[in-house]
Amino acid sequence: MPLNTVVNARDGSSRIVLSEPSGSRAEVSLYGGQVVSWKNERREQLLYMSTKAQMKPPKAIRGGLPICFPQFGNFGALERHGFARNRFWSFDNDPSPLPPANQQSTVDLVLKSTEDDLKIWPHSFELRVRISISPGKLTIIPRVRNTDPKAFSFMFALRNYLYVSDISEVRVEGLETLDYLDNLMRRERFTEQADAITFDGEIDRVYLNTPTKIAIIDHERKRTIELRKEGMPNAVVWNPWDKKAKSIADMGDEDYTTMLCVDSGAIETPILLKPCEEWRGRQELSIVSSSYCSGQLDPRKVLYGDH
Repeated sequence: MPLNTVVNARDGSSRIVLSEPSGSRAEVSLYGGQVVSWKNERREQLLYMSTKAQMKPPKAIRGGLPICFPQFGNFGALERHGFARNRFWSFDNDPSPLPPANQQSTVDLVLKSTEDDLKIWPHSFELRVRISISPGKLTIIPRVRNTDPKAFSFMFALRNYLYVSDISEVRVEGLETLDYLDNLMRRERFTEQADAITFDGEIDRVYLNTPTKIAIIDHERKRTIELRKEGMPNAVVWNPWDKKAKSIADMGDEDYTTMLCVDSGAIETPILLKPCEEWRGRQELSIVSSSYCSGQLDPRKVLYGDH
């Protein structure tokens, strides 16, 4: 049977440990409802966690998989990335009507609006996430229900801090020819000209109308992380590079070399929910072994092949 246990971390926080028979495991913090670790069957870490991350309020956890709600970045009047990542979540005792998670190790968490939240964002809501692991895969299913008498709109994003071997050797494929908003250029709109995104400096972009599948190719590890998403039409690509990394208090100066954020989100066009309506998204991160031919990966196999 898959394991689902609660442990106390060295920093005093409570974490849910998800594990499955092949040996992969994930750790989820109730603070932020956030995946803070995901390891494959060889116990290799797949998510970046800052060497200076703080695991307690009021600071958000720098790394893992933060949940951005009801705002992404500074695309609104709230604190950066909203407040869901700065709150303590609860176990969800009513996770239906999702289908059962067969042969997966799963935890269901919920965040409900409090009086303090209503003072800064006056909309009553329930935010649920189901986090599951299976061999080579981490799945997150977020749901937002409007429990308010009035309609409201919100942004949502799953920020994926991926652990990579060397940022200068990583390629992101699947976003070529798409329009994006460049956060380094006051959100000016551009069209991606490269056949793949590679990295030699700071990048902070919101790609629009993105496909359901994006590939993050780590040449040095001969590994590809496949991102599949539903209900989140935007993808964010972010790396602070050296100068910005030094200005981020809870990030190591050299951490930028081994991390990359490729996020799923509904950012450009906020989601509108009427009273009692519910929105649902889905994200899967999968590990795919890269096959090489003359030192080059065939991107068609990554993007269009069956895995």
